[in-house]
Amino acid sequence: MSASGGTKAIVAALAANLAIAVAKFVAFLFSGSSSMLAESVHSLADSGNQGLLLLGGKKAQREATPQHPFGYGRERYIYAFLVSIVLFSVGGMFAIYEGYEKIKHPHEIEAWYWPVGVLVFAIIAEGFSFRTAIAESNQTRGKLSWTQFVRRAKAPELPVVLLEDFGALVGLVLALGGVGLALGTGDGVWDGIGTLCIGILLIVIAIVLAAETKSLLLGEAAGIEDVEKIQASVVDGDTVTRIIHMRTLHLGPEELLVAAKIAVRAEESAAEVAEAINAAENRIRAAVPIARVIYLEPDIYNAAAAAAGTNPGKTPGGPAAPGDAPAGDAPAGSTPAGDAPAGDAPAGDAPAGDEPAGSGH
Repeated sequence: MSASGGTKAIVAALAANLAIAVAKFVAFLFSGSSSMLAESVHSLADSGNQGLLLLGGKKAQREATPQHPFGYGRERYIYAFLVSIVLFSVGGMFAIYEGYEKIKHPHEIEAWYWPVGVLVFAIIAEGFSFRTAIAESNQTRGKLSWTQFVRRAKAPELPVVLLEDFGALVGLVLALGGVGLALGTGDGVWDGIGTLCIGILLIVIAIVLAAETKSLLLGEAAGIEDVEKIQASVVDGDTVTRIIHMRTLHLGPEELLVAAKIAVRAEESAAEVAEAINAAENRIRAAVPIARVIYLEPDIYNAAAAAAGTNPGKTPGGPAAPGDAPAGDAPAGSTPAGDAPAGDAPAGDAPAGDEPAGSGH
């Protein structure tokens, strides 16, 4: 996993959660506090979650194979999605069950100094982990707000650790409040209410994580800034005159696929077009280094044909490419992206052993 994957933040969170889980469980044994039991399970689940994130990062580094020619970068998305499931089931649902049982059958907290001491220790440890996650995130967050960062980040590890640590800190405050009210009023129901609130909080966080990682699993396009850099890099104003349509797709957090149909001048020879495509690829990789797989298909742009109908390959809701005409642009005789007229070989095809112009290798 690259540094941008937040390995330092994951390791810090793992160390903190393991220590906290042990301390909370000891406090539960001495005090009988259900909040402590729920929190110990929560911390243990968080430790397992960090292990899943590290495992996903390791598996994502495997080399591409004939069966998986674009590599295993999405392993990181899969394991991040598993984290949301564990957080929902082991963390949230267990806490809700414990809270319900405590409210239904309340009992007085014994040895109150154990849960209070452990909660204070846990808040300090989680605060250290949260600070590490914030520092790591700030290296890539730029000018984005925290909400925008969580929603737009292509590497899932940092948003997961951030939300987990934030939820843990809020959960600890709720647990401390539940224990404090139970001690102050002598009514153990408050301990159960605190536990119930922890469970609801964890489920909400799990749903947010599941929604975001599901979007990554389905396949997200490059960010707006990267799309603009790619568009500016493709057109040279000489051989390549415009982008007819373009699509991008994250194969993993640090690997981007770029596929575009580009307009070239009709008078250019095949050798000149191939040279222009290779030059465009080099410009794209220089502007956006994670663009590692690039396919550029040359075509002849025809304004009359463009005015006749919609462009079947235009990216839905995508930004206009430099030089694009209004919606409805299409090259003469264009077909949907990736299709070629009957009998024609797709642009870039070459005999076995030859590398096609515009290949992503």
